[in-house]
Amino acid sequence: MKKFFHLGFSAIVLGLFFISCNDDDDYRTIESIDKIKIDSVKIVNDTMDVFTVQSIRTYSTYSSHCEGFYGYDYIHNDNLTRTVTSYKYISNGPCVQGNYTGTNQINFSPQQKGTYTFKFWNGGNNWITKTIVVE
Repeated sequence: MKKFFHLGFSAIVLGLFFISCNDDDDYRTIESIDKIKIDSVKIVNDTMDVFTVQSIRTYSTYSSHCEGFYGYDYIHNDNLTRTVTSYKYISNGPCVQGNYTGTNQINFSPQQKGTYTFKFWNGGNNWITKTIVVE
């Protein structure tokens, strides 16, 4: 019985070793982060109430499936102006080439009334400007 226990325990430990050393083919490492232009912006309501939440959707074109959305740089320039720049990650590994559109969103929840101006980076010195009136 004692030998059976040691043999069973050894088999479990050995099995866990082989499972934990299994390569995950879907795993990719992020190699770099870079700006990606925002092609278009969709704001459902250009007027909203203070302390409510609205989703602002942005659309960007990625050149391969090794690229994807990383995050936003969302800057409060002053009380009512926001500058938004989108960033993509670039990963290693085998990638399917070809353009695809990625959709992401910002949840905007204004804390004061006024006319908010959003500037979304569209490449170079170009910006897409949108306004939302908060009542």
